[in-house]
Amino acid sequence: MTASKDIAKKSIMLHRKLKGKILLGQKSRKLSIKEIQLIYTPGVAAVSKQVFEHPKEKFVLTSKRNNVAIVTDGTRILGLGNIGPYAAMPVMEGKAVLYKQYAEITAFPICLGTTDKKKIIETITAIEPVFGAINLEDIESPKVLEISKELQKNISIPVFHDDRHGTSVVALAALINALKLVKKQLESIKVIVAGAGSAGVGITDLLRFAGCKNIIVVDSTGAIYNGRRKNMNPYKKEIAIHTNPKKEKGSLDEVIKNADVFIGVSGISNLVTESMVKSMGKNSIVFALTNPEPEINPVIAKKAGARIVATGSYQFNNKVNNALVFPYLMRAILDHRISKIDTKILYAAAIAIANTIPKKQLRYDNIISNVGDKRLQQNMTRALKKFYKK
Repeated sequence: MTASKDIAKKSIMLHRKLKGKILLGQKSRKLSIKEIQLIYTPGVAAVSKQVFEHPKEKFVLTSKRNNVAIVTDGTRILGLGNIGPYAAMPVMEGKAVLYKQYAEITAFPICLGTTDKKKIIETITAIEPVFGAINLEDIESPKVLEISKELQKNISIPVFHDDRHGTSVVALAALINALKLVKKQLESIKVIVAGAGSAGVGITDLLRFAGCKNIIVVDSTGAIYNGRRKNMNPYKKEIAIHTNPKKEKGSLDEVIKNADVFIGVSGISNLVTESMVKSMGKNSIVFALTNPEPEINPVIAKKAGARIVATGSYQFNNKVNNALVFPYLMRAILDHRISKIDTKILYAAAIAIANTIPKKQLRYDNIISNVGDKRLQQNMTRALKKFYKK
């Protein structure tokens, strides 16, 4: 049995034993009758009146400020595709566990029985009173980008899109540290991003904000460039305007030549070949981030000459995974009452994560902190303090 098959078998056994991974419970111990009179009737009426008369008190007198909705329609689960809301539950429950374990946030899996964009927006808008933030998760692109944009106009709480925001933050953080090791500058490198969905859009936007000038995004049709007409949408058109300054054309194996960095968020395993990596520039960096199976096996990439290789999987070194971002970033967002997530916040978060690992611990096989590093929250909270909203 291979390692991946062994993990799959053990995971199914554990889930069968647990019968679900999360349980909602009260904060305090078992209550006395007198205490029940305070937290429910008749005492709770005074609390409701207080919230009604002073709306900001909802963040103090209820759990709203600590509740997050993890919303999906099951259309793009990991690398498994459109497997529906029921099959999405294990992933969303797992995310809720990480929120609780690393940031003491109560997260609810909201797996919707509709894929209709309008209904999804209406549903999230309707449940907003319970939550301090919304985490959009594993919804097909470009629909999810449209949902995110519309929601941020409709509701007063932050809308975090993990595929876009989380992936871009962790990718930039890891790249900053990788470039230190190979002694290259972000402003002068050639970066190939494979995948023009949510993650690809997010990574491209954040890399541009950070100062990267030569990014080429590749989709199933090939390199995106200004003037391309086939297989385009509004988000790809935006990419075309601001990237690929030399208007390079062709397939991935053509444009990857002499590239310094490859970032894979394509959703396609084994997309990259050994010969492609060999054609990259000296001291190349390969981030094959598709889960559960990356665009190229790290062993093959290293053999082909890549100096630094990272994946989104916990099976290999250099774990460039969203779990390094969403619990800590969301904790800081909730604590600082940040109502909107913008590029400045994401950049600050990436710098905070990059700086968490001490310089003396930076190695080719250790470019980023582990998810349980307790310094992550401290650094993230400090970094986002300047965005505090009263």
